[in-house]
Amino acid sequence: LADATFIPPAVPDMHDALSDLEKFMHAGDDYPDLIKAGLIHAQFETIHPFADGNGRTGRMMVTLYIHYKKLLEIPVLYLSSYFKKYQKVYYQRLNDYHDENAKIEEWLGFFLDGVSEIAASSIDTCTKIMDLRDADFAKAQKLGKKSACTVIDMIRRLFGQPIVGVAEIIKWTGFTRQGAYNVIKRLEEIDILEPLGVEEYGQKYIYANYYELFDDIYRDLRHKKKGK
Repeated sequence: LADATFIPPAVPDMHDALSDLEKFMHAGDDYPDLIKAGLIHAQFETIHPFADGNGRTGRMMVTLYIHYKKLLEIPVLYLSSYFKKYQKVYYQRLNDYHDENAKIEEWLGFFLDGVSEIAASSIDTCTKIMDLRDADFAKAQKLGKKSACTVIDMIRRLFGQPIVGVAEIIKWTGFTRQGAYNVIKRLEEIDILEPLGVEEYGQKYIYANYYELFDDIYRDLRHKKKGK
């Protein structure tokens, strides 16, 4: 404890602090919603009520609070990547917030920059998803009418589950095992599915062009393998 940069409140004080935080979250005050979301996150991290998982919980509280205040139609704004990207600054801003001479404005400036950066990134990702959807639907439309209907239905489902095996295709289509393999082959031919590794049994396939929009490491490895 002597070397700790910050010591959270004792348990009795922690309970009171959580109660006060809950009241603040639901109070009818004049704070702008994003300012309040930033204060809620910093205050929760200051209370630090759990032995583990405080960061994840605090970040989720931001997303759910912004959704609760109807700034998001669905809770899809996640600040984790921003906090990780600027991890040292994040911890420094929180420590400054915890300090006796709390630097609240500095924390809020950092937090709002994060909301702006992640929102812009999310819009860019959504645009890429829609472009990919349109391009892949166009590929499907060039197939015969019956095949096109099946492939378009598969694409829609792959947006919700981008890694599949033959069992999922059977479940989605009602086809035989051989019929499901034929669908997978057709999806491979038009660059929608790729084998995920090489397995003798239980081969999985990935909607790679979609998945890489969310995983930079996977994207870089995939493009390196292809020599791009």
